[in-house]
Amino acid sequence: MSTDTVTPGAAAPVRATPATSKAVARREGWRRRAPLLPALIFAIIATQIPFLVTVWYSLNSWNLVNPGSERFVGLSNYADVFTDRVFRQAAVNTVLITGGCVLIAMLLGIGVALLLDRRFLGRSVVRTLMITPFLVMPVASALIWQTSMLDPVFGIVNFVIGTVGFEPVDWASSYPLVAVIGALVWQWTPFMTLLVLAGLQSQGRDVLEAAQVDGAGALRTFRSITLPHLRRYIELGVLLGAIYVVNTFDQIYILTQGGPGTASTNLPFYIYQRAFLGFDIGQAAAMGVVVVIGTIVVATLALRLLFRTFSEER
Repeated sequence: MSTDTVTPGAAAPVRATPATSKAVARREGWRRRAPLLPALIFAIIATQIPFLVTVWYSLNSWNLVNPGSERFVGLSNYADVFTDRVFRQAAVNTVLITGGCVLIAMLLGIGVALLLDRRFLGRSVVRTLMITPFLVMPVASALIWQTSMLDPVFGIVNFVIGTVGFEPVDWASSYPLVAVIGALVWQWTPFMTLLVLAGLQSQGRDVLEAAQVDGAGALRTFRSITLPHLRRYIELGVLLGAIYVVNTFDQIYILTQGGPGTASTNLPFYIYQRAFLGFDIGQAAAMGVVVVIGTIVVATLALRLLFRTFSEER
């Protein structure tokens, strides 16, 4: 049996206690977070303070064309928001535009990614060209679709459908939601393609080769192996796409101006109309707060689903 010996004059070893371990871990945590504090403080100042001001405006009745009309009305603006027929129509249009764009862009993205995952001459050039629409500014993209693609007289879309015997269509007036969704799909398909392509690149080739050896066809391999592997990439693309597309303003403003009537008006465009055309700051602020809260709820549920998927993969 051995015994610990302590040299005379030497300091006794200090044993770590749970309290000292927690203190060390706390100091280490703050040391790692310290470089991020300036960015966090700036983000709070740039986002949360304006949001609190918006909440205050939403509790007041204030029209900019009536000086001195500002007065506290409590939750009256929120009650008016939920009884506003145009607001409900704009909410439905927002869901249709967001859901239609994200779903179609994801399906096209999966198809294009499968093609770009194959080896062929000039693949690098094609991949680079594929992301070009996503790099175009939204206003420029909307102008391209307004003047070059959907123009009722000189548009490329009408020229193409005219070659098969269809009459020219004024898309922005007759099918405004289709026009807006088409422009958004063109811009967001490259983003979905890149995400899905990243998932395909991370897939083990040995698994695919084993499936081929076992006699599985291309469709069976995609359905049973590739698609489950791409699940988290698809969910991430749908989540990010929905968060960005729900804020669409440029395409609607350029292509349809929210019309005809309110046929293509979404929530951001309707809030813009109430604030800068109707000058009703209180109502517009209340609508903005409602939209932010709704977006946070939906995004939180989607993030939980996404994190659960990543946990299952581990």
